[in-house]
Amino acid sequence: MRVEIWSDLVCPWCYIGITRFERALAEFGHADDVEVVHRSYELDPSRAPGATESVPDMLTAKYGPRGATMDGEVAELARGEGLDYRTDREVGSTVDAHRLLHFAREQGLQHRLVKQLFTAHFGEGASLFTTESLVALAKDAGLDPVEARGVLEDPQSHLDAVRADEGEAARLGANGVPFFVIDRKYGVSGAQPVATFAEALTTAWADTHA
Repeated sequence: MRVEIWSDLVCPWCYIGITRFERALAEFGHADDVEVVHRSYELDPSRAPGATESVPDMLTAKYGPRGATMDGEVAELARGEGLDYRTDREVGSTVDAHRLLHFAREQGLQHRLVKQLFTAHFGEGASLFTTESLVALAKDAGLDPVEARGVLEDPQSHLDAVRADEGEAARLGANGVPFFVIDRKYGVSGAQPVATFAEALTTAWADTHA
């Protein structure tokens, strides 16, 4: 059984939602027979690579005065899930990080890199927006830093794969992320409770193995 997860690496709901999904998967009786593939989705593809702004500034500009408190509310929810969550993060283009994820999949290290990027960004405030920071995080996930740098320094490397994922998300009707698709038959949108993911896995497995 295959589960495809569309997410963006600066999306707090993706950080929380993927954590909940992984808890459901860990308790699923057929977890060893489930392949998880991470797909690319940029929440703001118009952002220029390298340009960043603080999350509080971004939220205030987008939502007004309420924006200043929104991330703190999400932080409380994340911490309730046992996740570290810093509110002094920056936000920027994630296209390079997504390109790197496709390279990592070729190396069999995509899942480790996804975890590394989410944990470093939200838990430690690490930047995902410079070549140097991404190379260091790639190395921590087990990737060859020289090869990772080569991918990042070529803006066309794996870009077609990123765009293909985003196009597929649109065709599947994704209106946001996280977006989970099981065997291209069952979809779960958003950071749903663990029980919802567990039910979706059980239903999909029963359908396939009836």
